Amino acid sequence: MTRLAALPQAWLVLFAAAGLGLGWFLPLNLPPLLRGAGLLLVAAGLGLMLWAALTMRRARTTVMPGRRPEALVEAGPFRFSRNPIYLGDVILLAGLMLALSAPLGLALLPVFVWLLQDRFIRKEEEVIAAAFGSAYDRYRLRVRRWI
Repeated sequence: MTRLAALPQAWLVLFAAAGLGLGWFLPLNLPPLLRGAGLLLVAAGLGLMLWAALTMRRARTTVMPGRRPEALVEAGPFRFSRNPIYLGDVILLAGLMLALSAPLGLALLPVFVWLLQDRFIRKEEEVIAAAFGSAYDRYRLRVRRWI
């Protein structure tokens, strides 16, 4: 169980299930346009995550949280966000809530963002800062944490 808690995707599944539970508790039939927008957000979130993972792979560094990176990645989606995979998780979760007609689950988004920052991003930033020093400081000044 502890290993699962160390994976952001496990938290994404948990929050998605909780959001769907809220949607089941108080069902709202969203119009097809909103459900379709949700599907587009799901695709955008997955696409962003894949783009970021491939960019990291090309840089020959890890995508696993908690591991020391081999390179400071500033290309691809990392030009716009220091955390494009986490941003993709948030976009994916929002999209799922709309696509599955569970808009009450959108209320969980701020909690999910807080959890990602508190449990993963802050620790990763410390590891990256220790590994890359002033180069990471300059990158942080240019690129925001989220967008």
